Order: sequence, then structure tokens, then C-alpha cells
Amino acid sequence: MRRLLFCVLPLVSLLAGCSSSGHDYLETASIKPKTRFQDTDPQDFGPKHPQQNAIHGIDISKWQGDIDWATVRNSGVAFAFIKATEGKDRVDPRFDEYWREARAAGIPNAPYHFYYFCSSADEQADWFIRNVPKEAMRLPPVLDVEWNAESKTCRYRPDAKTVRSEMQRFMDRLEAYYGKRPIIYTSVDFHRDNLAGYFQDYHFWVRSVAKHPEVTYSDRRWAFWQYTSTGVIPGIKGPTDINVFAGSAKNWNNWVAAVSKDRNS
Repeated sequence: MRRLLFCVLPLVSLLAGCSSSGHDYLETASIKPKTRFQDTDPQDFGPKHPQQNAIHGIDISKWQGDIDWATVRNSGVAFAFIKATEGKDRVDPRFDEYWREARAAGIPNAPYHFYYFCSSADEQADWFIRNVPKEAMRLPPVLDVEWNAESKTCRYRPDAKTVRSEMQRFMDRLEAYYGKRPIIYTSVDFHRDNLAGYFQDYHFWVRSVAKHPEVTYSDRRWAFWQYTSTGVIPGIKGPTDINVFAGSAKNWNNWVAAVSKDRNS
């Protein structure tokens, strides 16, 4: 998989150093490896292993419990995706605490919404907007879409056209309210069933814990890669998801500065 790379949205100008090959936003093979965190179940991703990426972050929910954010930041964590809402009636009980403490520690963060197809896009957008204040929105909001076969409340799987329509409505609502285009988080099977070839003008955060995304998402540019759910992060008890940003540290700083601005202001 080798093809011409082009960058989108705020990254068009910010990632001017993108390689002309590779399907993530920035070829990372030349970056000196740095091991920032431990992993109790590390995988062999080949020459493009995630430790070659300069910017690492975490995604968390109530299951992480008490977090020492200063220690987390000092360990090298550069960003945090924080669960905010789920469906049309659930709020993560630690969301408000987490985003405030992450901000106080100087860690850029973004709220994410776990989508349920058993309620409408408008119901879920209303719920998210009701529970996520604009001041909690430094980085763009995240729409988490994946099949959830173990859900006790919603296992409904609509057809792909309906999935994409509902997603678009939800994201349009959030973008209009917060002034930031949402990031799409997805898993390999959900992407294959519904998203391949679509939403090319959105940043993607992809889950791929066994192989590099260029294998599991061969036709998808990605901005964030969730590469493990068994990470060990100083300041957090228990396993934690770890992610990398596709660009360099300079790219990251420029992107954060750009997306931190409210286009509606």
C-alpha cells in the first residue's frame, strides 16, 4: 500500500512536512524510537511500531478510577480522550472531574460520545450538548462508532446507509454547536461494514491492536491510532488504552493551536 498522501482540514498546512508515501498523515519510520510507557501485552507491528511516533495519548472512562494527572503528564502523555456520554441518557460519572483535572494539568483533551443505534442522532446530539459544556472542548469532540455485541441495552445493527446518515446528522449538530469538526473513532469491523470510502474529510481515530493500520485500514488516512488496551501509565491504576498521533511534535503543537479556536466565535 503506497500512494500519494494528501492532508485535510487544519492539517493541510500544518503537516506540510508529510511524506509523499504512506497512508497515515506523516511517515514515521525516520523518527527515533522512544519508549514512554509499558505494555503488559506488546504486539509486533513490524518496522512501523507506535514507539516511532513522537506524540502519545490516552483514552479513559470511569473505569480508570482516581487519576494523578500531574504524574500522567510527566510520564509523557500529550493528550486525553475522555468519555462523556453514551446513547441518549448516560453520562460518564467522572467526565466533569477528568476534563477539569486534565486541563489543570495542561493536557489537551477531548470528550467522546459512544453512539447507540437504538436512539436517534438528534436525541444523542441533544444529550451530548446538554452534558458537555463548550469550555470542555479544547480538542474536537469524538464520535465513537463500533458494533457492541455485548451491550445489555442495544445490539441493533442498521444498514450501512442508515449508519452513515445518522452519523452525519450527529456530527453536523456537534460541529454547528461547538465550532469544531468531530473526529471519528472506529474499529476494524465497523469500518469495513460501514465506513470504507466515506467521510474522507474527517479525521479518523482507528483501533488496531494486532497490526499496523496500513494493514487493517488499507484505504483510510488516519490521524490517531489506538494500538493497545493493556498499557501501563504512571498515575493510572490498571490497564489503559494508549494512542499515537500521526504527525511530529511540531505538527501536533500547530494542530492543537488551530483546533483550539472556536470557528463560531
